[in-house]
Amino acid sequence: MNNKIDDLNWRILQLLQENSRLSLAKIGRQVGLTPPAVAERVKKMEDLGILEGFKAKVSYSLAGYQLKAIITLKAFMGKLQPFLEMVPKLDEVVNCYRITGNENIIMEVVLKDQAHLEGFIDKLIRYGETRTHIILSDVVSEAPIKRLKI
Repeated sequence: MNNKIDDLNWRILQLLQENSRLSLAKIGRQVGLTPPAVAERVKKMEDLGILEGFKAKVSYSLAGYQLKAIITLKAFMGKLQPFLEMVPKLDEVVNCYRITGNENIIMEVVLKDQAHLEGFIDKLIRYGETRTHIILSDVVSEAPIKRLKI
């Protein structure tokens, strides 16, 4: 298998994205392969970096985080690199991206409450100007990657 993903691999990826705990036997029955053939394809996709791992999805609210927010940061001159070195150490950050446009950074964060948010912003403002958007609800969350038809 080269870097192209064939139809069977797409089907396997789709099934794993829907439920990463599916057994190789169940996947095999759905795609028409034996469990060892599925295991070989999954291993190959892992080796190629197509499959990056498996993880548990956690309910933030049930884990005690009542607020989710998107925070953008427009870094002050000379503060972007120090911020990039510091941000992986922030427990509140669940996703962080360096972006183009007026801001340099966009983060998704989880917080216990409004006071936690205030303290978190206080940590960030020495690095730049922030803009905060409270997430009211998830419209699309962790949607599976699908094969593009172009």
